[in-house]
Amino acid sequence: REGCFNCHASLLPRWRGAAPIQRAIMAGDRETGAMVMKMDIGLDTGPVRATARTPIDRKTAGELTEELAQLGAGLMVEVLADMDGHPAVAQPEDGATYARKIDKSEAKLDFGVSAESVERQIRAFNPVPGAFFEFAGERYRILTADIAEAAGVNGTVVDDQLTIACATCAIRPTTIQRAGKPAMPLADFLRGNAIPAGTVLT
Repeated sequence: REGCFNCHASLLPRWRGAAPIQRAIMAGDRETGAMVMKMDIGLDTGPVRATARTPIDRKTAGELTEELAQLGAGLMVEVLADMDGHPAVAQPEDGATYARKIDKSEAKLDFGVSAESVERQIRAFNPVPGAFFEFAGERYRILTADIAEAAGVNGTVVDDQLTIACATCAIRPTTIQRAGKPAMPLADFLRGNAIPAGTVLT
């Protein structure tokens, strides 16, 4: 009698659509959240019954998905248990953005942007589809990384720690995965898979 309800993983009206968690990370949003809304004919446009917020910090998409699933489940139970205590509030149109579906082509790292943007891309695509670069015909997924104070030609390895120059600063993987191999800490990876300084990654 009350209609259909949905839990959406963003702070509506920001990031309506298929990939709100990944788009929030990639955009550098400081926080996100879960919202219980009544479904209507629009795309995530229905009135909201309850909201929970959380900082994004340096969480991956996988970590945020798990956290927001727990927050959203709790919210849904609260709303269904006390509908009168959670009145519907219409979404404003100001600030509405669209979280388009992730295309696998977006997972290839572009070192021609800032290291900050590259690091966000890595977190947004962990665990899937996995941000990657290519070297010697193989694909390498970076699962976690730090920003490093280093400089060089975009995409060039600048030291023996696989620090990769970006448009500003550099990125240093901390967890990496070679195609067909398990993920491992960088130090373990480098013992058997050295990529020398001066290498240009694509």
